[in-house]
Amino acid sequence: MARPHRNLVRSYATELRLFGGPWARAGLVAMVAGFLVLPAVVRDDFWLSVLVYVGITAVGAIGLNLLTGYCGQISLGHAFFIGAGAYVTARVGGDLDLPLPLWLLAAALTGAVLGGLIGPFALRLRGHYLAIVTLGLIFVGEHLWRNLTGLTGGNSGTSVTAPATLGPVDFSALTIAGESYSRNQGWFWLVWGLVGLVALLAKNLVRTRPGRALQAVRDRDQAAEVIGVRAGRYKIGAFVLSSAIASTAGALFGAYQQFVSPDEWNLLLSIQYIAIVIVGGLGTVFGSVLGAIFVGALPALIDRYSAAIPGVRTSVGGDGLISVFALNQAIFGLLIVLFLVLEPRGLAGIWLRVKNYFKAWPFSY
Repeated sequence: MARPHRNLVRSYATELRLFGGPWARAGLVAMVAGFLVLPAVVRDDFWLSVLVYVGITAVGAIGLNLLTGYCGQISLGHAFFIGAGAYVTARVGGDLDLPLPLWLLAAALTGAVLGGLIGPFALRLRGHYLAIVTLGLIFVGEHLWRNLTGLTGGNSGTSVTAPATLGPVDFSALTIAGESYSRNQGWFWLVWGLVGLVALLAKNLVRTRPGRALQAVRDRDQAAEVIGVRAGRYKIGAFVLSSAIASTAGALFGAYQQFVSPDEWNLLLSIQYIAIVIVGGLGTVFGSVLGAIFVGALPALIDRYSAAIPGVRTSVGGDGLISVFALNQAIFGLLIVLFLVLEPRGLAGIWLRVKNYFKAWPFSY
């Protein structure tokens, strides 16, 4: 007969597995199959581009969730770091013509350095005060992006010609076994492959001692200090990691779009990311991806079908009660309010409740 403590150790080890149960492994197989097959099935460039943008948004959302959901540090300056990554890619990947791994690394390092400069403010500020400080990054960034013309191109913006090459593989003109694929198909595989990699790294991080320390700082930083967690170190580390991931997302955004301008790194973008992590589920990695799918696709879909939405003004001076831009703002704000009031755990919470219901069936109620 096995000893009770051995059963507990075995149970704990099972809980620590990323894909411990058969359903989890089946889900992993389904995701990999979808990743491989979807671009060959969905050949419409619009829908593929939406999926690519959603994947890029998911990368940035994972970074913000590590900072806000796991460490409890509110940031409204996420758009600043995304913009920094895009401009670094324009110079490193475009002007220097460096391959994909190098301009991604350069963007991530730039974001990490900037996050390390902002991180110390988290030692003295928290809550609304920290949110206001990070909000200031948006306006500082707007000034920099418009005036550092050698780096950003100023108000006119700048082209981004960074090559999407990984050794002999060019994701912009992908050929596999003699079959040629469109740019959007190649970028789908690239972006969602990186989403899986970033999600895997983040999931493993939050399950380790540093990840548990981040959550302890989030729940009660003074109590965490008492038990030996150096809250200051982990707060700064969270800013560094979050900013590095955000700049990576910005690098992918710039390289895919091939043109960026200062108008894109505004407060609305930061609010969109806040809405994504709240709707998806604070403190969950897969919630960041769910939120990106649910919220990240909205701007593109609204822009495409705005003519069919009653009361939406599709051009300057046109008929309608509300512009497309204002409608996006209103939807993001409404989603934040509704999920905070009705479902604070987001889509991830809904999924977990459904999963637990079927696990406990027929004794669930």
